[in-house]
Amino acid sequence: MKLTPSKLNTFSMFKLPAAYLCGVRVKELNAKKCMVSVKHRWINQNPFKSMFWAVQGMAAELSTAAIMIGKIQDSGKSISMLVVSNEAKYTKKATGRINFTCAQGELIDKILNKAIETGEGQTIWLESVGVNEEGIAVSIFRFEWSVKLKNR
Repeated sequence: MKLTPSKLNTFSMFKLPAAYLCGVRVKELNAKKCMVSVKHRWINQNPFKSMFWAVQGMAAELSTAAIMIGKIQDSGKSISMLVVSNEAKYTKKATGRINFTCAQGELIDKILNKAIETGEGQTIWLESVGVNEEGIAVSIFRFEWSVKLKNR
């Protein structure tokens, strides 16, 4: 079964309800990148009339996770994944629609292949940049993912 934005959004409705209720939606997913979008609304605002940092983090993390999930699924292997660290930088108030994009599909391929070949756990830093409707970056998130081939 091919992973699609529609399937991921349905999944989030049941398994990630906070993200779903805040309006986090996968818009694009392919072998090279994943884009997740969220619009500033009453339910996801902070007291400063912009998007709450945690909502931005949910969207950013999903953009890195979705592409990794798709690639793990495509590998046919049983591989676990877990965020072990993260960093964030905020550069502008997040208002309007913010699109978070992770475009590191080729790097994910390399690290998954290494995990499969060696049987050892690997870590990878993935970046997601949140851009507003004017094309200006409002936040940059980095997530350190750990991947490991599961023992059967």
